[in-house]
Amino acid sequence: MSDPPYLRIVSDLRRRIASGGLRPGERVPSTRQIAAEWGVALATAARALATLAQDGDVRAVPRVGTVVSEVTPPEPSRSPRRGDQRPVRAERPGPARRRSHTPRPRPEDEPELSRDRIVRTAIAVADADGLAAVSMRRVAMELGVATMSLYRHVPSKDDLVFLMSDTVFGEVDLPNPPPAGWRAQLEGLAHVQWAACKRHPWVARTISLTRPTPVPNGMAHTEYAMRAVDGLGLDPETMVRIAITMAGHLQAIAANLESDVEAEQETGMTSDQWMESQDATLASIMSSGRFPMLAKLAELPDLKLDLDALFEFGLSLLLDGVEALIEGRS
Repeated sequence: MSDPPYLRIVSDLRRRIASGGLRPGERVPSTRQIAAEWGVALATAARALATLAQDGDVRAVPRVGTVVSEVTPPEPSRSPRRGDQRPVRAERPGPARRRSHTPRPRPEDEPELSRDRIVRTAIAVADADGLAAVSMRRVAMELGVATMSLYRHVPSKDDLVFLMSDTVFGEVDLPNPPPAGWRAQLEGLAHVQWAACKRHPWVARTISLTRPTPVPNGMAHTEYAMRAVDGLGLDPETMVRIAITMAGHLQAIAANLESDVEAEQETGMTSDQWMESQDATLASIMSSGRFPMLAKLAELPDLKLDLDALFEFGLSLLLDGVEALIEGRS
């Protein structure tokens, strides 16, 4: 009987590591790359990486991805059997080989768990490999504990993502005392939110405008935005719409942060480098004469279309609109 797909992926990646195809400190394929290369679901890809992480073959590095551990265990002598908890390793005579990770503790030696430890470990996984890589199994393996032990503290993955989002928003220092003037207050709020999204590119995916989750620390941001425009002749409905519109702008631009990080990890190119690689193709298209307005962009030496610039431009337009609304009401 053939091995489960995730174990076949584990064996293949471990062979690459043992042969030097993947060297210590070098990035291993991401969950999306594994899913595409092996034709499996993201959950299967994440499980394969989690198994490698449990055995110390790889480790997660925030905003870099999963990399090969500095010291790797020997290649297994045979393919794991179906139902094995993890692939069987070949034993070598002589003194025990030093491992690059802490051995999995026995149940009686498992470190004391807490909801905070679980949530922060999940955040670290998401920062390194994206939100798709977060699972109860992966977090348990990072902590070196049994998966079921997590459920005593966090009922489900949905609850875990909720707590992750709440923690990230709770770490944002809202301007206190707020600056003078409603515009400065909304601008300051937007900037600290944008900084949080850049630290945690996945968090924008947890924001929903149509089905908002009552995240207490996120609600504090909405309260802050409404308080900024209070007393300016606006009714509560208009005030909350302003807050939601600002959140929508943040989400729209920040949604590209995670995909940009993933693209850089997969291609090895920054956004600027990728754009430079497209110069020849763009020049060919523009020379056709079909896009005269876009062709004018080639004449702008300092054109900035990075996410920071787009966020600032959109924020300025949004605040100009709020100003016009306030003036019209007054």
